[in-house]
Amino acid sequence: MERKTVGGLTRRVVLTVIVAFLFASCSGSDASDGRSAATDVDENGPVEASETPDVPAPEFVLDVRAALDAVESELGGAQEFFEVTSNAQFTNVFVAVDDGSAAVAYLYVDGELQPPAPKQEGASGNTFVTADVDFVDDRILSGVSADLPESDIDAISVVGDGFGATYVLAATSDAGGFLDIVVGPEGDIFSVDPV
Repeated sequence: MERKTVGGLTRRVVLTVIVAFLFASCSGSDASDGRSAATDVDENGPVEASETPDVPAPEFVLDVRAALDAVESELGGAQEFFEVTSNAQFTNVFVAVDDGSAAVAYLYVDGELQPPAPKQEGASGNTFVTADVDFVDDRILSGVSADLPESDIDAISVVGDGFGATYVLAATSDAGGFLDIVVGPEGDIFSVDPV
């Protein structure tokens, strides 16, 4: 079975993300005053868990939207994207071209959009638009910070999932391992997978 990838993501990862997104779409969330409360269940029924505090977004998280805006400004309008991955060094934006059969990658470094890389033929997968990127800046890392406090978030990826966008945080665990953590727009953790 041939594995098609876009920006290093395999179909298996994208399918995992889609399933997590569907699960999240079917469940409600309780958010108020910039905090969300998780609900656990014990033998007596639902029990309100502690609220997770907001976590200020690092610059690389904020660069996701800035990079998308810079690409659209450069290209003169709205675009479809396969993926955006941002870390402390740079943000990589994969623009879908030729009806989604190819991709053009742009680097966004230190607030500046770099010239595009050569077009990559044979791309496939779901896309998203800028309006689909709806994560809350100060909430997107909150679940990981609360549930995995010893893990360091190294990067955020936004990928198309067929319904909009899904968010994957790359983290280094306290034991030195690497994790891909799928989260919702307010930081709710949907899955944690070792890499």
